Amino acid sequence: MSCCAAVAGLGADAEPAGPSAEEVRLSSRLLGDGLLQTDLSVPAMHCADCMRTIERALAALDGVRSARVNLSTKRVRVAWTGEAVPPMVARLASLGYASHLADDPASAKDRTLSELILAVAVSGFATGNIMLLSVSVWAGADGATRDLFHWISALVAIPVIAFAGRIYFRSAWNALKNGRMNMDVPIAIGVSLAYLTSLYETITHGAHAYFDASVSLLFFLLIGRTLDHVMGDRARAAVSGLVRLSPRGAVRIGPDGARDYLPLPDIRPGMDLFIARGDRIPVNATVVEGVSDLDASLATGESAPQAIGPGNTVLAGTLNLTAPLVVRATAAASDSFLAEMVALMAAAEEGRGTYRRIADRASALYSPVVHLTALASFVGWMVATGDWHHSITVATAVLIITCPCALGLAVPIVQVVAARRLFEAGVMMKDGSALERLAEIDAVVFDKTGTLTTGHPVLAAASPAPAGTRGMALALSRASRHPFSRAITTAFAEEAPAGLALEATREFSGLGVEAAKDGSLWRLGRASWAAPSEAGEGGTVLSRDGVVMQRFDFVDALRPQAGEAVAALRGQGLPVEILSGDRATAVEAVAAALGIERLGAGVLPADKVARLAALKAEGRHPLMVGDGLNDAPAMMAAHVSMAPASAADIGRNAADFIFLHEGLAAVPFAHRIARQADRLIRQNFALAIGYNLIAVPIAILGHVTPLIAAIAMSGSSLIVIGNALRLGPMERATARRRIFRLPFRLPFRVRPVTP
Repeated sequence: MSCCAAVAGLGADAEPAGPSAEEVRLSSRLLGDGLLQTDLSVPAMHCADCMRTIERALAALDGVRSARVNLSTKRVRVAWTGEAVPPMVARLASLGYASHLADDPASAKDRTLSELILAVAVSGFATGNIMLLSVSVWAGADGATRDLFHWISALVAIPVIAFAGRIYFRSAWNALKNGRMNMDVPIAIGVSLAYLTSLYETITHGAHAYFDASVSLLFFLLIGRTLDHVMGDRARAAVSGLVRLSPRGAVRIGPDGARDYLPLPDIRPGMDLFIARGDRIPVNATVVEGVSDLDASLATGESAPQAIGPGNTVLAGTLNLTAPLVVRATAAASDSFLAEMVALMAAAEEGRGTYRRIADRASALYSPVVHLTALASFVGWMVATGDWHHSITVATAVLIITCPCALGLAVPIVQVVAARRLFEAGVMMKDGSALERLAEIDAVVFDKTGTLTTGHPVLAAASPAPAGTRGMALALSRASRHPFSRAITTAFAEEAPAGLALEATREFSGLGVEAAKDGSLWRLGRASWAAPSEAGEGGTVLSRDGVVMQRFDFVDALRPQAGEAVAALRGQGLPVEILSGDRATAVEAVAAALGIERLGAGVLPADKVARLAALKAEGRHPLMVGDGLNDAPAMMAAHVSMAPASAADIGRNAADFIFLHEGLAAVPFAHRIARQADRLIRQNFALAIGYNLIAVPIAILGHVTPLIAAIAMSGSSLIVIGNALRLGPMERATARRRIFRLPFRLPFRVRPVTP
């Protein structure tokens, strides 16, 4: 291990100093009750042991409540309290992990990838040259000529191993000096043993030296780690794509009209901001001045521009299309819509589901098992043959080939790819454990209003009426913001004459709107108010001097793709039912339209929870799809839950999945992805375990060289990653048929993957 000690610190000076305690405090988000949250980027972590070490080290600091590592996004989320900032950055540095603030531009540059690519290039160049020298030895060179070639190879290999191997040596040294083991320790030992054995053979004028094997070993190990890093980075591209949608800042308009530019973190609620045509909205806000068109597809999934004006709410990340606006911030950047979406994507792989816990426990057993196996192999071969050179070679191969990288990647890489596939279809996943639970569902429960239906009434029928009546209904409806009035405005806008002059227009809350025209009093609203003589009929009417002129019937429109979604769920073998607090007639109409037989009407929130508890008591695993405040308890009680982006805040917070599109096809789509992810995780476990069951005995029997071991270990990781990338080819084809549309143009190119 002398090589390890000598080069452990190489490259450390290249890392810039981490953020100061004050910078950490300013970047932290207040969660309430004095609890703060800090997100750090840690590019150097690469395995389950790194994750476990970082979580334990940070959790042991005074003031830290919790520390959660997201291995795929290379981030650490720390919740802490107290006046003093815990020395989390210094603690990570002491473990050998340089860290940056997650939103720091300095962390955007992938130093780890740059270091890996350079190391691959150097080790590859040296491998080719040392192999050329080895060819002469293999061709029959002996004596002084052979020794000369061996010494040249040794001199070439020393700086190359020190430079290209520092990634493993540094990690191994930091682990050992902190009294722990990680996956890089056996690799560092293997490379060092291969070189030292070859050096001994050279000094003693031996016939064979393996400098080419030690350098080639590094070359293939580095190729595997680089490809692993690149593929993981591609899987995380959805998160970085979302981050790029957020502007760096905005122009603030002061009370005196002065304008100055503010970085995004400095924008506070109540500030007036100038948004030029073509700029994105930096934070959630309300329009103060200006009329424009807004590309709100990020939030709504609808590609058609949305007309906005004073009083309208705009969400962070949406794009101002046609004219300048002045908006008033209603939330800080960290609390805005885009930040919520980024947080959901970043959290999608943090959950510790059943499969993830199994993989973590298996990886935790790695260090003691692999070192004992290698030691036993060395002792066994020494006893059997007495050849220490061959015994060390076998032990080195065992050390390398048993690296459980494939097992460590089996679960998280599938969860990250699944999160990206769902995101591309407009579905946000909160954590990987939710994906596991969604794959287990065997029943689906829908709320009605706002879930199976849009929650916005539409005009279903209007009775025959005298000429000019529709124009009067349109004029009165435009004077009200009531949902029924808006439905009439939408229905009559293109077929009724506009521009009627009304007098003394007034709206009565809960009743309707009235106005005078040519000496007559016209009313649009509740029948008992507009035409008291016909109060028993109920409904909404248009009256003239108390006489009904026209009646209107409204229905709650079905959400787009509701019928297809229910049929698809049934096709997946899932029974569907409705639980709604609405009146029985309305629920029965929706159930009949969708072919749902089991329904509950007039159901209170407690009744919904009781029904879900009954299903779980029967051994079922129900999915709850809801949107309102009254659905939140049921969504928490369900095995897993989903909500539309239009849901109330508490509903979105309670949900495990949020779909951005208006269409309900996101529900069966997410279930298909979850089931496919479940199958791929099982396959990855089988591949990882099968690899070790086959490779380890072969290595112990002495049939594998260290070089072949490096290729096999890297290959097993790449097979697991490649298997995970097969996720969703059927769904991607469906997307190309435009059943699903991306809510906005992604800032990276997406290519379909075929198995």
